[in-house]
Amino acid sequence: MHRRIVILTGAGISAESGLRTFRDQDGLWEEHHIEDVATPEGYERDPELVEHFYNGRWQQLHSGNIEPNAAHTALSRLEQEFEGELLIVTQNIDDLHERAGSRRLLHMHGELSKGRCPRSRQTFTLHDPFGPENTCTCCIPAQRLRPHVVWFGEMPLGMDRIHDALDHCDLFIAIGTSGTVYPAAGFVDSANHHGALTVEVNLMPADRHSQFQIHLQGKASEMVPPLVERILAGQSICNQTGHN
Repeated sequence: MHRRIVILTGAGISAESGLRTFRDQDGLWEEHHIEDVATPEGYERDPELVEHFYNGRWQQLHSGNIEPNAAHTALSRLEQEFEGELLIVTQNIDDLHERAGSRRLLHMHGELSKGRCPRSRQTFTLHDPFGPENTCTCCIPAQRLRPHVVWFGEMPLGMDRIHDALDHCDLFIAIGTSGTVYPAAGFVDSANHHGALTVEVNLMPADRHSQFQIHLQGKASEMVPPLVERILAGQSICNQTGHN
């Protein structure tokens, strides 16, 4: 029976809900240069372009057509029924985990539904898309809010808390993420080093250099619910979990 679990989720879990990903073949980067819309320098050069980019993502997320899928729901159930310690770390900037009911959650790359004061770093929930009218209430004069998103060249959020959880977990699961970009790429090594069982859930076959002990290939929406069932039942996890 596992007592301390860390779960990392990536773009693959949100893609099943209809959200376009940044790195897939039809991903958003094809429409914009990374340095123009996802760096502090790009924002300084042209804040309107960056706001337009993230407003498109914001509007899609709040269009009424995007909903949590079975993987999000299963993780919320795990949080509610698991009696040990649990931390969900997501690389995604959407709020689908929250909509499914997850609360023990850390957004390491920020949140699309929030803006941040560039001076105080205080965050504010966005009820409308970005624009000149979205300003902070913590400064005089009020500052124009920037997206609360971690851009290239910026440090991911909550790293101390994440590493502390990895140092003490006995089960680490990565869902829908390639796990090839640092610092997230180092999470499995840290968990392995501290004796945790490490499990990968991904559409792609296991990489021959993968450090994960168990690889479950398939859609997150199909693989995660039976995986959660096994965890809650105290059953062992093997490479065949969830396969037909």
